[in-house]
Amino acid sequence: MLRLLQENKALIETRSGRSLQVTAVSARDPKKARDLPLDGVRWVDSAEALAEDDAVDVVVELIGGEAGVALTLVENSLKAGKPVVTANKALVAHHGAKLDAMADTAGVTLSYEAAVAGGIPIIKLLREGLAANSVTRVYGILNGTCNYILTAMRETGNDFESVLKEAQGLGYAEADPTFDINGIDAAHKLAILASLAFGSRIDFPALAIEGIRHVSALDIAFADTLGYRIKLLGYAERQGDRLDQRVFPCMVAKAAPIASVEGVFNAVVAEGNQVGTVMIEGPGAGAGPTASAVVADLIDLARGARLATFGLGARDLVHLQPLDPGRRRGAFYLRLTVVDRPGVIADVSAILRDQVISMESMLQRGRAPEETVQVVLTTHETESAALSRAVAKIATLDCMIEPPRILPIAEF
Repeated sequence: MLRLLQENKALIETRSGRSLQVTAVSARDPKKARDLPLDGVRWVDSAEALAEDDAVDVVVELIGGEAGVALTLVENSLKAGKPVVTANKALVAHHGAKLDAMADTAGVTLSYEAAVAGGIPIIKLLREGLAANSVTRVYGILNGTCNYILTAMRETGNDFESVLKEAQGLGYAEADPTFDINGIDAAHKLAILASLAFGSRIDFPALAIEGIRHVSALDIAFADTLGYRIKLLGYAERQGDRLDQRVFPCMVAKAAPIASVEGVFNAVVAEGNQVGTVMIEGPGAGAGPTASAVVADLIDLARGARLATFGLGARDLVHLQPLDPGRRRGAFYLRLTVVDRPGVIADVSAILRDQVISMESMLQRGRAPEETVQVVLTTHETESAALSRAVAKIATLDCMIEPPRILPIAEF
């Protein structure tokens, strides 16, 4: 951010109508070597002290984490009547409702464009660009690490663990990648997008979260054969007074625009009742894209803009009940590892019939009597609860070698 403010100083001053000056900074280790222009910058030992510093008009929080110093700094800054710009998705996802109310009471702005999808201006798109639309659903690829892993697995045929190690070596995955590969990072971002899209109170605990750890190279190969890509999606849809919000790996038709988003890139799709479908794609992380989003928020503040945190006043946000997961409808991919013997397909078909589930396609790789083979089924649209009952019964068949593998098929 400091480098960007220096390099684009004249441009930023022209567009904001005033000069943006860094008056003070704080960090855990001030003596750490940094490739940054820090000459003349005043260091503060305690980040929390910035909230009470009279020389500070706006506080920028880039610490990270949902609690601790980051939370204290943001809360104290809002209480002191200072606008806050943050890139902290976990903080907004877990404490957004409380911080929104604090900002509303203080009459200041909580800005967080950099918290979701890095340099992609998705917060501005939902809160301002689509303000005249009733948004029906919003979804996207919200984690570049997972998207890179799934892309590399498809391109190389390698398994999850080996590609994860490669991603760590390239710096695309953290040493502890848990938040990324378990879907938590994407869930933080989705909770924010859902609140903005539907004017609802942010509700992170209601999110259903599944990561990519169990996606296999075999499933990716079968998906390719069937005309799909496997993507980790964050998905939110309002259904009356219910909200379906979840992060999950799913199969997306190759023809869908979002299926072509590869590597570390992010993409978000919003569907409005007037504009139709809008997709925005770009780098979801990195110093440059993050700084770009942070400074864009600062320019808005310098211009005098004051927008509601989630598009509506804190008191106007509605509470949407979570959708019952069993009521979700859609098509599914089902992979069975079975002993190749007569009657297996008949038994599986009978179970699906009893749950009123219709098969769309079936394929089997190889023929090896009394040996293990893979059988892949895709279904027509059905209710999740019915599929769960069917899979539970299929898993008990004596021909099954391992639990069935299920992936939703997204219809975009």
